[in-house]
Amino acid sequence: MSGSPMRKVVLRNLAAHKVRLFLTLLSVVLGTAFIAGSFVFTDTLQSSFDDIFANQAKGVDVRVSPKEIQSLGIPNEVVDKITTMDGVRAVAPGVNGPVVLLQDGKAVQTGGAPTFGTSYLPPDKAIAEPEKYIDGVPPAQSGEVAINKGGADRAGLHVGDTTKVLIPSKGNIDVKITGIYDLTGNTGGYINLYFDAMQAKQLFTDGAHVAFVDIADKPGVKADDLRDQIAKAYPDYKVQDGDQVREDLKKQIGDALKFINYFLLAFGAIALIVGTFIIYNTFSMLVAQRLRELALLRAVGASSGQVGWSVVSEAFVIGLVGSALGLAAGVGLAFGLSALLNAFDLGLPTGSMAVLPRTVAVALLVGVVVTVVSAYAPARRAATTPPVEAMREGASASSETPHLGIAGSVILSFFGLFGVYSLTRSIRTVLESPRLRPAFGAVLTVAGLVLVVLGARHTGGNAALTVGIGALALILAVLLLGPTLSQPIVGALGILVRPFGPVGRMSVNNAQRNPRRTAATAFALTLGLMLVTAIGMLGASAKASIGEVVDKGVKADYILQGPTNSLIGVPLAAGPTVQKVPGVRDVVQFHGVTFKAGDDQMLGTVPEGPLDKVLSYDLVQGSGNLGDNGIMLSETEAGDRNWHVGQKVDITSLDKKNYQVEVVGIYKDTQMLGPLVAPMALYNQVMPVSFRTNYIVLIGAQPGADLKTMRTDLEAAVDQWAIVQVQDREDFKGAQGKQINTMLAILYGLLALAVVIAILGIVNTLALSVVERRREIGMLRAVGMQRPQVRRTIYLESMLIAIFGAVVGVVLGLVLGAGFLRTLKDLGLATISVPWGQIVLMVLSSGVVGVLAALWPAVRAARTPPLAAIADV
Repeated sequence: MSGSPMRKVVLRNLAAHKVRLFLTLLSVVLGTAFIAGSFVFTDTLQSSFDDIFANQAKGVDVRVSPKEIQSLGIPNEVVDKITTMDGVRAVAPGVNGPVVLLQDGKAVQTGGAPTFGTSYLPPDKAIAEPEKYIDGVPPAQSGEVAINKGGADRAGLHVGDTTKVLIPSKGNIDVKITGIYDLTGNTGGYINLYFDAMQAKQLFTDGAHVAFVDIADKPGVKADDLRDQIAKAYPDYKVQDGDQVREDLKKQIGDALKFINYFLLAFGAIALIVGTFIIYNTFSMLVAQRLRELALLRAVGASSGQVGWSVVSEAFVIGLVGSALGLAAGVGLAFGLSALLNAFDLGLPTGSMAVLPRTVAVALLVGVVVTVVSAYAPARRAATTPPVEAMREGASASSETPHLGIAGSVILSFFGLFGVYSLTRSIRTVLESPRLRPAFGAVLTVAGLVLVVLGARHTGGNAALTVGIGALALILAVLLLGPTLSQPIVGALGILVRPFGPVGRMSVNNAQRNPRRTAATAFALTLGLMLVTAIGMLGASAKASIGEVVDKGVKADYILQGPTNSLIGVPLAAGPTVQKVPGVRDVVQFHGVTFKAGDDQMLGTVPEGPLDKVLSYDLVQGSGNLGDNGIMLSETEAGDRNWHVGQKVDITSLDKKNYQVEVVGIYKDTQMLGPLVAPMALYNQVMPVSFRTNYIVLIGAQPGADLKTMRTDLEAAVDQWAIVQVQDREDFKGAQGKQINTMLAILYGLLALAVVIAILGIVNTLALSVVERRREIGMLRAVGMQRPQVRRTIYLESMLIAIFGAVVGVVLGLVLGAGFLRTLKDLGLATISVPWGQIVLMVLSSGVVGVLAALWPAVRAARTPPLAAIADV
C-alpha cells in the first residue's frame, strides 16, 4: 500500500464493516490472549518461586549434596573428612524428609504443595543465614518444632500448641510448637517444620548419612577455590556454591513450568489455527462482496499491488489491534487462572503479574502474522481479478471461479510471503485444478491411513511420531477434500430437515451452494471435535484398562491407598497394624525401588508379604521366590535386556554402590507389577529412610469373614494416620476414574476456546452470507416468504454445517484416537474403549450450537427490507 488515498480507503473500509470485522477481531483476541496468558501465568509463577529461593543457602560458601534425590545421602565419614580439609572453617550437616502435619486428627491440606521436616541448627553451629522468628523460639529438644508462618496460618497453630506429625517410615509423633518464623515471599501451601537436629537425624536418616552438608570457608579462602577443591576430591557428589544452589532450584522449577507453558501454548496454537479459518472466510467474502468497488479503484488508476496491499493492510490493522487487546486479555486470563487455582487451594505461591518484553513481542507477532497470512490469498484474488470481470453483475464469492480454498491458501500464503514464487505456482496449479485437488487429497488420505496403521502396530515414541505424521496427512486430506465431501454429506443430512418442507430444502441448497465456504466454516468445528473425540477415547480407554487390570489381577478384598501424586503414600506401620484386625488373613505392602543397570535407571516393585495371595500374575519361567537377591522381570523387560532365568546381573544403587542379583523368574506383562519385582533386602539397602513408604497395601480376608465388619475395623485401625483410605476393588477403580475425569475436565476446558472460536466462525460466515444474499432474500420476501421462514432457513443451514463438521471431526478423531492409543499399549492402555454416548451427545450438541450461532444472522436476514434489497446493486 502506498499513498494517502489508499490509506483512506483502508480506514474507510474498516469503519464501514465494524460489525462484520468484530468477530474476526475477537478470534484474534481469543487466540493471542491464550498465548499471552500462558506466558504471563508461568512467568508469574517463576518469579514467585525465584523470590522464595532468593534466600536459600544464603551465607553458605559451599554445599555438598547427592546427585540423585533418592540416594542415601552423604556418608558421615565423608562429612568428617570434609571437616578436616584445608580452607574449611566449619561444616553444618542437614537432614530432611517429607511429612504430614496433622491437626485435630486431620491432615493439614496444602493443595499439593510439599510439607517437609528439616533439621534445625542453632546460630553457633549453622552456616546459612538464620530465619527471622516472629513469635517464640526455635526447637531446643526432641518433641519441639518450629513452623513457617504460612503453615501455621493454614493449620491454625500458635506457639505453645501441641499436635501430631506423620513420618512415613516411623508413624505419628507428638510435637509442641515453640516458634513461628517468616519465609521470604508468598510460599503458597508450603509447610516446613524445624526439628531438633538430633531428633531429625533419628526420623529422617539411617544414622550413617545426612541429606547435605553446608560448608563455610576460612578467612582469605575464595569460595570458588574451595568448591573446586572439594569437587575434585568427591566427584560423585554435587558440589555447588550458594549462587549455584539457588540457580539449580530455580532451574528445577523452570523446567517444570516449561512443560506447563508448552502444554498451554499447544492449546493456544489450536485456537489460532481454528481462528485462521474465520479470518480467511471473512476476508474471502468481504473481497467477493467488494469486487465491484475494487474494480472501480482499478479503473480510476489504482494498481493491482495497491488494491492487494489495501486488503493486507486491513488484515494488518486487525491483527495489530486484536493482538494488543489479546495481550491485555491474556494478563486478565492469567490473573483469573491464578485466582481459580487459589480458589481450589492448589498451594501455589502468588505474586504480581509478570509481563516480560518477550511476551509482548510474541503476542503481537503471532497475532499479526496469523492474520496477514490468512488474508493473503483473498488479497491476491482482489489484486488479480480483472476490473471488467469484477464489475459484472453477480460477481461474488458464490461464483464458481476456481480458487484455492483455505487449505491451499494458507500453504501458499507462507511460500508467497517469503518469495518462493516458482514453488508457489507449481502447487497453485495442482490445488486450483478441480480434478487434481481431490486426487491430491485422496493420495494424502491413503498415505495418512497407512502411516496410522503402521504406527499403531508398535509402541513408544517413534510409533507415536509415525501416527502423528499420519494424523497431519489426514487433517490436510480433509482440508483438501472438504468441499468434495460437503456435497454428499450435507445432502444426506438433509433428511434431518425434511419435515420442514420447502424451507428445509432451501437450507440444504444454501449449505451446498458454495462447498468451499461450507467446508472451511465446518472445518474449524471439525478440528475441535476431532481432538475432543480423541481425548474422550483416551479417558474411556484408560478407565477400561484400569478396570480390566483390577478385575483380572487383584485378588485382595481391600486396598489401602494414600494421597495421590504424593511422596507420603501409606505409612510403613499400616501393614503390621491392619494385620491384627479380625478377619484379615494376608497383608502385602508394596514399595517402590530405584537403581541402575548400566546407564539405565530401573524402577521396580517390592512386595512385602505373600504376593500370590493378593495378586494374580502369570509366571512364564522360573520361580516367584525372590530370597534376598532375586528379581523377577516382565517378558518385555527381559526381552529388551536379553536377560534370562538364572542369569546374574550387576546393578548399581543411586549411591553408586554395586550389587549382584539373580533373575529368578519372568512373568507376563502386568501393570500391577510393572517391569521388575525386587526383594525387601535390596530395598532396605538402597532406599533412604526418608523415602521409605508403601505406595499401596493389599489385604486379603479369611474365608467366611464378614467383609462389611472387617472394613469398619480397618477404617478404625488406619484412622490415626488421617491420610489412608480403605477401598474395595470398585472404590479403587472409581478413585482412578476420578483422577482421569479431572484430567479430562482440564483438557476439555482448554479445548473449549477452540470450539468457541469455531462457533464464532459460523456466526461470522452466516452474517456475511446474509449480506451477500441480500437481493436473493429480498426477492424471496417479495414473493411471499415470511420472516419466521427466513429465520428458519438460516437456522437449519447453520445446523447442517455444524453437524457436517461434527461428523467429519468424530470420524477423524476415532481413527486417530485408536492409532495413538495403540502406541500407548506398553503403558497399560491395552483396552480401547469408545465413549459412544458422549460422541452422540457431541454431535447433537453441535446441531444445537449451529442453531444458536445462527440467531443473530437469522434475525438480521429476516429484517431485510424486500424493496430496498431488490434495488440494491
